[in-house]
Amino acid sequence: MLNKVKKYIEKHQLLSFDKHYIVALSGGADSVCLLLAMLRLGYHVEAVHCNFHLRQEESNRDESFVVDLCNKYDIALHLIHFDTRTYAKVHKISVEMAARELRYNYFERLRQDLGFDGICVAHHQNDSAETVLLNLIRGTGIHGLTGINPCNGYIIRPLLCVNKEEITRWLVEQHQDYVTDSSNLQAEVVRNKIRLNILPLLKEINPNVENNILRAAQNLNEIVSIYDKEVSKALEKLLDGNRLDIHALLKETLPKSILFEWLKTYNYSPATIDHIYESLTSLQSGREWTSETHQLTIHQGCLLLEVKVPDLPILRIPEPGNYIYNNDCMLKIESQPQKYILKDSSYACLDKSKVSFPLTIRPIQSGDRFFPYGMKGSKLLSDYLTDRHLSIFEKRRTLVLCDKQGHIIWLVNHRPDARFCVNDLTQETLLFSFFNRKK
Repeated sequence: MLNKVKKYIEKHQLLSFDKHYIVALSGGADSVCLLLAMLRLGYHVEAVHCNFHLRQEESNRDESFVVDLCNKYDIALHLIHFDTRTYAKVHKISVEMAARELRYNYFERLRQDLGFDGICVAHHQNDSAETVLLNLIRGTGIHGLTGINPCNGYIIRPLLCVNKEEITRWLVEQHQDYVTDSSNLQAEVVRNKIRLNILPLLKEINPNVENNILRAAQNLNEIVSIYDKEVSKALEKLLDGNRLDIHALLKETLPKSILFEWLKTYNYSPATIDHIYESLTSLQSGREWTSETHQLTIHQGCLLLEVKVPDLPILRIPEPGNYIYNNDCMLKIESQPQKYILKDSSYACLDKSKVSFPLTIRPIQSGDRFFPYGMKGSKLLSDYLTDRHLSIFEKRRTLVLCDKQGHIIWLVNHRPDARFCVNDLTQETLLFSFFNRKK
């Protein structure tokens, strides 16, 4: 087994003898095997153990075992304790996801603090086969069917060339004990259901099922390299910043795959991406889809993608001066002692005698209407902005400045209301400007 791991490390150039690595050590068979194998092969390692306090005394037993093991082999050990259930509750995620986030975030912080070159984790062939099935059940793109990669950034997996049976047999040969996590024997977690229930059933059909899954995953890996290259070329051609031309996309050989690879990065689920793709032929502007982090709409024949932003606040303005809005932007109101005209949409020159404080700056609302300067009569703000081809996202970011009575005096950075603009009778001018103060 040790020779197999050695060749795998060399084949994928995973480790170097002149570098230093952290080994994630739970105390289970896989991580103990990884630690001992790296020591026997001559790599420089330190260990890290996370106590998630999820299994009462068993968690403390695991910690004691790891401490003794590292003392036995004179290995530096880094211990961390987590209140995992509280973290899961605060972040509204599962306990399993909480433990994953906590440990990988800590691993990376520790790696940076120590100046080490990688974090070694003990995933093996069985884990990779389970991952393929798990992704298949959840719904996945082609990458999800290629199993676990030997290296992902600073995360390194030297044991992906061996299976669980080889690991436990080698530990017996080495007369090395390990601990067993009882939660791995409970079928409540989805991955455990696959390990404990589904794979044994599949083995009744074909005892070699895990090897066959891995072989298929390896074959797909070669196809994926070609696929990735073509999708990257297509996206480079199709994307203009955060816009993707729909007509051009639909002319591509693999339009749905290109769309999937673009949007999955922004937390869109396969089902949502399917729905988006089915909606492309209608080119209905204003259609909108959101993920946890982003928002997407159809606008002028393009897909427009933006980061989700929180709702804009309402700010009261008691008098002329400088006011910070939404942390990033500033509203500046200056008083000029005569008629003052500045022809720039970033400014509004209003007759001071016509403006009644306090003012309010707020997002636009349904039914808002104003009298655009230079135009006849009143107009709905929504119609005015549509005529100027603003997207639904740009409309949401648009602000209005209202007077004491609620009349719109300025469509911010677009156009003032004609009723409040300076004229030949103006004696004092209020000069309004609204800008990003961090630029």
